[in-house]
Amino acid sequence: MMFPLARNVLSSLKIRRIQQIRSRQRHTEHSPGFHDKYGDAVLASGTTFCVVAWVFMGTQIGWNLSPVGRVTPREWNDE
Repeated sequence: MMFPLARNVLSSLKIRRIQQIRSRQRHTEHSPGFHDKYGDAVLASGTTFCVVAWVFMGTQIGWNLSPVGRVTPREWNDE
């Protein structure tokens, strides 16, 4: 078990280090990253792709996605 004085010193050092990091981050310029530049476009294109894919699939095989009635068993071959 750690002595209370040593524990207080360690916790104050950790707190001081976190404060230094936060102050350093606060003073830096925020440059736009990938998500800031292209995030909305990527989200919109992904949504468009999914909607188009589902509409295409729905119109090609019908909106009923169940395979019942579409899949028929083949004759068994005993060779």
